Amino acid sequence: MSFEQKLEQQIRHIISNWKDEDIYAISFLVTTNESSIYKGISNFPEFSIGYNTEFDCDGAEQLSDERWNFAYWCQNNIELLSAELCDMSDELLRWYEEQGVVDIGVESEDDMYDENFMYIGKGPNGYWELLCLISDIARRIQTDGWVEKRFGQIPIIVHDMEYSWYSSKMTENANPNGEAKAFLDYLSSLIDKD
Repeated sequence: MSFEQKLEQQIRHIISNWKDEDIYAISFLVTTNESSIYKGISNFPEFSIGYNTEFDCDGAEQLSDERWNFAYWCQNNIELLSAELCDMSDELLRWYEEQGVVDIGVESEDDMYDENFMYIGKGPNGYWELLCLISDIARRIQTDGWVEKRFGQIPIIVHDMEYSWYSSKMTENANPNGEAKAFLDYLSSLIDKD
């Protein structure tokens, strides 16, 4: 079984055990942190999944921070990848090797910001590739109807902690039938405020 298949199998297993009936969004949180070190590689990626409920957001308005800002969510994410989960981390390293990803965890400062100091980077080496893989898995479990069958038409939000520019791109890819429209409208409203 490939790394991608194992990851998808774990995602489906965790989600299938969720009991709350009023889940309105699923979080696929992908982050890096310099203090996250695995086999000498700092900025080792972490991936966790969780959700938020109507109860937890207390019926917040459709475009509100309380509904869409991950900081307000109930923080129930379960890790699938991290420096502490050695088996999957080893699988990830093998997958990186197959993909030709080198210098994992390194990010060139020349590629991080544009002339207006807006972040345009794709994260440390390996982050973008993993983010794309996770977004594609999310898309698959949306398009095969598996999520809708369990929860109705709800979005899978593929994101980091800051909702970087790629959060909208990856979330849009993950929700091909418009499931994430309200979230994407929320992100657009944040840009309009700036």
